[in-house]
Formats: sequence, C-alpha cells, structure tokens
Amino acid sequence: MTSAHTDQLQVALGAMTFGTRQDEATSFALLDQFVDAGGSWIDTANCYAFWESPDGRGGASETMLGRWFAARPGARDRVQISTKVGCEPAGPGTYPEATEGLAAATVERALEESLTRLGTDHVELYWAHRDDRGTPLEETVGAFAAQVDAGRVGRVGLSNYALWRVERARGIAAQHGWVTPSALQLRHSYLQPRPLVRDAVHDHRFGWVTDEVLDYATTEPGWELWAYSPLLSGAYDRDDRPLPQAYDHPGTTRRLAALTTLAGDLGVSRSAVVVAWMLASTPPVRPILGVSTPAQLADAVAGARLRLTPAQVAALDEPW
Repeated sequence: MTSAHTDQLQVALGAMTFGTRQDEATSFALLDQFVDAGGSWIDTANCYAFWESPDGRGGASETMLGRWFAARPGARDRVQISTKVGCEPAGPGTYPEATEGLAAATVERALEESLTRLGTDHVELYWAHRDDRGTPLEETVGAFAAQVDAGRVGRVGLSNYALWRVERARGIAAQHGWVTPSALQLRHSYLQPRPLVRDAVHDHRFGWVTDEVLDYATTEPGWELWAYSPLLSGAYDRDDRPLPQAYDHPGTTRRLAALTTLAGDLGVSRSAVVVAWMLASTPPVRPILGVSTPAQLADAVAGARLRLTPAQVAALDEPW
C-alpha cells in the first residue's frame, strides 16, 4: 500500500465476500488498490457472508478487514468503516425468517463483536441492516444513539427501510434529542426491473430506490443515499452475467442503447458510465462497489473519476 491518491473517491468498496469467496491475498490486494486510488469508505456487515460460510455464520468480512488493518500500519486512519447489524441469522438456516433483530441489547452486543473483529474502537457509520418490526422503533433508535453518545459510532444509517419508517425514526430521534439517522442504503442501478416483479430479484421488500426516495434525499439537508448492487453483478459488461427476467422490458432496451452509445463515445465500459451517472445524478448516490478482481476495481474507479456533463446525464436519463 502506497501513499493515497489526493482526489478522494466518492464511492465505497464493498467487502461482503472478503474472507469467504475472496481469500486473504485477494482481499488485501483489493483493499490496497482501493485506498491507493483515493478510496476511503469500506462497507461491510456483521452477517457477511453467512451464506458462504461453512457454519452459516457471518463475521468473516469484518475479521478480514481487521487483519488488513493489523498488517497495514496507519491504514485505519485512512479509511472510514461502514458496518451493519440486524441480518445475522438467529441460527443455522433461519434467514430470512429469523435474524438477530434490532433490540437494544442486540445492537450493543453486535457492535462490540464487530469492533473486536475489526480491531478498532469505533466505526464511522453504523447501519440498521433491515427493519425489525418486532422491536419498538424507539428502542432501536435509542440504542443507536447511545452508541454515538459513547463515541463508538460516528453516524447512523438505515438500510432496506420503508420510507415512512425512516421518517418516523427521524421524528423519534428529534423528539428525544438523539442523533438523527442521516443515511439510507438501498439497491439501485441505471437499469430498473419491473416494479411488480422486484421481489423475484431481491428479498428486501423495501430495499429499492424509488422516485419517492430520490425526492426525499434531494429535499432533506444532510441526507445521504448509498446504493448496493449498482453494477448488477457485472451484467452491464459480462456476457456470462445475464440480466434477470424482471429487467426484460422496453425501458431496458432503450436505456442500454443510450448507455452503450455514451460509453462508446467516451471510450469506457458501460459499468464505468453507470458509476459516473450515479455520482452525477440529483441527488448524488454513493455506489458500493462489489468487485473480485483488480481489473474490475480499476474499471469502477475509472467510472468514479469520470465527470459527465449535464447534457450527458440528460441523455442517459431520457429513455424509459
């Protein structure tokens, strides 16, 4: 790992399969490459990646990051950690029906375990991974606020939440004088599936960026929108990664044509243009880049450095 690039990237590196699908050498190489390129945000979760683990439990990703920090003196000071609680299975084979939830005791315990695995005393952003309707929202919001007050968490985010629950959580925080959640993480990309069949693609009912979400993020000051799966598992540029059937509609054909034209004009990949489009949109959206090779990461970084003109953004937004 060399000295960091001075122009900080406005994307996050997704570490979901570090320690499971990606071994230590690959994980370390991608982390080094990302930070050297000017990246700072690394996104993980306490449940990653339980579906890849022999015992069906999470923690491998955070453990791998902790080993990287230990092997790279000064690395912790150059990055910002985004991790989550709420989706760790309650037992083997219980996801998604039964997970750890977001009770106050669970949030405190899970954060302590995450900090131990990461080898740090704080994280910059702590997310409720998905809503827990079985726990009073006031209890969950208060639990996260207590960790901020204790200095173990910098900011609070909500992931896979219905927007009305987001607003209610923020109202509860304001009522009590607690820290207010300031980030929302959902699935988002340039192409969109047909709304009525989204559940065939994704198991979080409210885990999608909608027009209402974009309007909310544009209107609310200090609110930040993050997006996972922005590159659709490589489907923009890989023939071996076909789009799910839910994307088979005329809007996809028209938007792919616009994307292909602009990528050809700029001499970059379609994936790179998608990353640039997300950062140039109103509101801007921070993509979480899930990559497994240095070439994939270099391509995504090229997109993060690409600056689209308003006319180019409009050309991408027009077809539906």
